[in-house]
Amino acid sequence: MKKIKTICIIDDDPIFRFGTMKMLETVQISLNFLVYKNGKDAFDQLLPKLESNTNLPDVIFLDLNMPVMDGWQFLDELDKIPLANNIPIYIVSSSVDSRDINKAKSYEKVNKYIVKPFSLAKVQELMEELKNRS
Repeated sequence: MKKIKTICIIDDDPIFRFGTMKMLETVQISLNFLVYKNGKDAFDQLLPKLESNTNLPDVIFLDLNMPVMDGWQFLDELDKIPLANNIPIYIVSSSVDSRDINKAKSYEKVNKYIVKPFSLAKVQELMEELKNRS
């Protein structure tokens, strides 16, 4: 069983970021968070970690519609870095558009597409899924 220590949240909505962190803290104590409000900030901060293969997040929760660099652009940049393949990515979006859902499936590193909002039950389910991931 894998221990989840660091979760990266990339989302421009401060209410979603705050609520998600609180729910995750309820489910599992002693988590570290890397929180970014757009894909560019996240990519710029994660790139050195990816290049050195140190202090990587155990999972990334990624929104699609953000300013500066959206979730698709973030995924495209991440595809250029081989070590990034080891980090499970969950797209968390308010979009229910089948084109977005199908596009997400075209990215190997995307594990799941989740429609907002998160519920505590969904967070618990995701944490169990991540812990049992080999």
